[in-house]
Amino acid sequence: MIYDVIIIGAGVTGSAVARELSRYNGNFLVLEKGEDVCSGTSKANSGIVHAGYDCKPGTMKARMNVRGNEMMTEICETLDIPFTRIGSLLVCTDPNNMDVLRKLYDQGISNGVKDMELISGDEARHLEPHLKENVCGALLAKTAGVICPFKLNIAMAENAFTNGVDFHFNTEVETIKFNKEENIFNLRTNNGEYKSHYIVNAAGVYADRFHNMVSAKKIHIVPRRGNYYLLDKNTGDYVSHVIFPTPTKFGKGVLVTPTVHGNTLVGPTAVDLPDNEKENTATTVFELAEVREKASDHFNDLPLRQVITSFAGLRAHEDGHDFILGPAADCPAFYDCAGIESPGLSSAPAIGEYMACMLRDDLKLTEKSEWIDRRRDILNPKDLSMEERNKLIKEHPEYGQIICRCESVTEGEIIDAIRRPLGARSLDGVKRRTRVGMGRCQSGFCSPRVMEIINRELGLPLTEITKSGGESKIVFERTKEG
Repeated sequence: MIYDVIIIGAGVTGSAVARELSRYNGNFLVLEKGEDVCSGTSKANSGIVHAGYDCKPGTMKARMNVRGNEMMTEICETLDIPFTRIGSLLVCTDPNNMDVLRKLYDQGISNGVKDMELISGDEARHLEPHLKENVCGALLAKTAGVICPFKLNIAMAENAFTNGVDFHFNTEVETIKFNKEENIFNLRTNNGEYKSHYIVNAAGVYADRFHNMVSAKKIHIVPRRGNYYLLDKNTGDYVSHVIFPTPTKFGKGVLVTPTVHGNTLVGPTAVDLPDNEKENTATTVFELAEVREKASDHFNDLPLRQVITSFAGLRAHEDGHDFILGPAADCPAFYDCAGIESPGLSSAPAIGEYMACMLRDDLKLTEKSEWIDRRRDILNPKDLSMEERNKLIKEHPEYGQIICRCESVTEGEIIDAIRRPLGARSLDGVKRRTRVGMGRCQSGFCSPRVMEIINRELGLPLTEITKSGGESKIVFERTKEG
């Protein structure tokens, strides 16, 4: 089979492009080397929807960020994704740097950002009482918000799949060759060969590798690592806005923010890694110490004794400091979505829209007479009234069986996560869809029960169930036959 478009990467950008392409008639495929969507860069980030004032005017970052922010409310309502516009504060602690706030405010106006305001240090402390006295001013951006990054990625992929897009997991692209005579790309993978008329390169930190296979005009992506702390839910009211420091050349700095689920997130660092470390998501004592030190510059009594986990993610930083979106100059059927770092999550819906419109025009695609735009998330019994919950449990007793005590996740939710479109096949897959194991004990009690449910639902032997695909097995062999 020859596909019209093959998308490399099932992260938030690739899934956004897939969803928008699914509006049209055609044969589309997403190839993902991981065992699930949202298994690379997209699984570890701040979960922030940025307002768009910190992007240089005229760049793709600025254009996509502002448009993506505008689209976010509707797409989250349509796809049933948790999202809250809580606003952000960019704080300044040096009176000599107040001109930076004014510059960013003016930049935001140039980018079309709405509802911004420059406020004094006292006004900032009125909004956020834990800010230190050294905060002398702040830029308030009311359109910023917090979102569940997993749900955004998963929801767009599920919706694309429902509308006919194919997804092949555990399929790593090894080489790409373009046959000029037939105008067809040949992709060799660990699972055989694929052919396509067009390619969308949404491969995160590996996007430069695939671009450079087909184009003489090379690009280079640096894997930039960031370490985070996640704090317990009992700190969820410590701040009510996303709090940024004054930015540096390495990014937005160490932020402190509530999450959409009620935790507090602190981080990230920004450490550039060599090209041979594109998988290095290790947390380090040095980077986590930097998170503590920099976050404490702006806050009194930062509750870092309430840390429940730390983690690290990688950003795909391109040497040109901007998103690369669109066809390669010397290979026009090869479309890049490269260098997608912050504000990539905020920009994803807009990138999907932008890329799909170009592909539609190039391939002369026609719109489907029926396109399913809506998707419902996993039913959460906690969102129901007591009467509705009792009725649900009576009809489906599995919703009365608590599996994860920290997050009160039921067996019914886990079953739904496994059975739904593009359902979970690993512990992390279930975790990202239901939050099972994301609480205080970090899977210490619930993981054996989750494995039993995966075993029962999928018929996978316990020795084949993984944490996150590949060789991340939990059980290696039986010590005793029952």
